[in-house]
Amino acid sequence: MTSTKRKTHDLPAIISPSLLSCDLANIARDAEEMISLGADWLHMDIMDGHFVPNLSFGPPVIASLRKANKDAYIDCHLMVTEPAKWVGPLEKAGATSMTFHVESVMPEGGAKALISNIKEAGMKVGLVIKPGTPVDAIYEYANDIDLVLIMTVEPGFSGQKFMPGMMQKVETLRERYPGLNIQVDGGLSPSTVDEASKAGANVIVAASAIFGSDDRGGVIKALRESVEKYGNGK
Repeated sequence: MTSTKRKTHDLPAIISPSLLSCDLANIARDAEEMISLGADWLHMDIMDGHFVPNLSFGPPVIASLRKANKDAYIDCHLMVTEPAKWVGPLEKAGATSMTFHVESVMPEGGAKALISNIKEAGMKVGLVIKPGTPVDAIYEYANDIDLVLIMTVEPGFSGQKFMPGMMQKVETLRERYPGLNIQVDGGLSPSTVDEASKAGANVIVAASAIFGSDDRGGVIKALRESVEKYGNGK
């Protein structure tokens, strides 16, 4: 019998719950719960109310989370107009990684200079594109970064429906860059994750699917198993 499993990469499955959907009055508690239930990273959506209409976390919240979770991988997705202004504050706050939009305003020297600045600050660096941005906007920088984030909803709000049409971007990136971490964010749940895993995504962000469930650990487990099955061929 032919197996339905197919291997697309050798990268680990990384599950990064988005704390935007947690109980914000108890963010440190919920973050610790995510780690205890098997999450690998903690995804923090940083919004400035300008690049996207919503406002969310800033460096003080990241610093508080770092104080409460000293070893956690804090995965920061910046939906801000001028990401260069956030490098120093996020470094000081204890962010592990900083992912910025190619559509945002770049400093002198462009995205390459910003990538260098983030690395010099001791953080991992990622690039993210909105659904309407062509995937080739990433190519010039792919060999200099640690992660690419493909938005599978419009950035700014939790709870939107997954956009399966974005999987072509994931497939294209996985074929071109087999060793690159590819993250997907937006509408991911046990019912949609297989499409992302089959396309080659290995880093899964989920918000309401996890925090709105009565079995949060089961959701994290299901997301991981999908990546391992369809991405690693296990």
